[in-house]
Amino acid sequence: MIPRRIFFLIVCCMLLFLGVYTWNQRTGHWDRFCANVGLEFTGGVMRMIRGMENSVVSLWDHYADLRGVKVQNDALKNRVRLLEARLHNAEEDLAELQRLRRLLHLRYPEAWQARAAHVLAWRMGPNAALSTIMLNSGYLNGASPGTPVSSWQGLVGRVLKSGPGTSVVLLLTDTGSRVSVVTSEGRVQGILAGGGPGLPLELRFVRQNSPVKTGELLISSGVDSAFPKGIPVARVTAISTGAASRSGASVLEIQAEPLVDFRSLEEVLLLQRPEGAIAPESDEVYTRRDAVQNEAELSEDLPGNAEAQP
Repeated sequence: MIPRRIFFLIVCCMLLFLGVYTWNQRTGHWDRFCANVGLEFTGGVMRMIRGMENSVVSLWDHYADLRGVKVQNDALKNRVRLLEARLHNAEEDLAELQRLRRLLHLRYPEAWQARAAHVLAWRMGPNAALSTIMLNSGYLNGASPGTPVSSWQGLVGRVLKSGPGTSVVLLLTDTGSRVSVVTSEGRVQGILAGGGPGLPLELRFVRQNSPVKTGELLISSGVDSAFPKGIPVARVTAISTGAASRSGASVLEIQAEPLVDFRSLEEVLLLQRPEGAIAPESDEVYTRRDAVQNEAELSEDLPGNAEAQP
């Protein structure tokens, strides 16, 4: 039964094929249909292959471009770092030039010669207990003990100890520092003493009712031969009535602040004492802590206290 059905199906397929073939021979529609289908199929396959090819080529080109961009980016980063370093050096040179110009514009008595020096360190070594800085100049370069040290802002201090190529400067703020000063307007003399790090300076031995005002400038008087006359030192910040001195005269308690910003010091000037000038005391006087008696005796010699002596 089954072979007959298969035979019948084969015969039907052959008849259908002959019918379609005969119809196609007369009209040609089937050839055009098959040609169009085959063309579209082939075109779709070719388009897919071409798209894959373009994607692969584009991906490779982008990868190559990214590698080139990375190389250029690394080169630009290196150049930026180099330019930043050059800019930083140029800024440092400009800042140093501005500071040196300020130093050169300062005027001192002609007899005092100035030499520049760089700050190396702060409160270092055995002098760390004192308010000091270390310079790159020693007694071979004019930084002998007692040499005054100044900046473009004003007086810094004086050399405490000195070696051949380095020296230590005692700052105004140290409790062992003493500077003879005079007020800029009232011309009142006194001794400016350091109060310690972070504390105000003290102007001592100024008689009550002396013409001293808050905000007045204190300049070196030059009477102690330790500093040239006329260097700005500090500015008065507070005035109050104090106790009586040993001479019996009432004195003022006057506080002042230094003009120099010691935290930003990088270059200073060493002021060379003129030949034949009186040398200051030994370096022991710069670090003493029991100098009240000597200062009281000195106050009796000040012009403002002369009439108060018994």
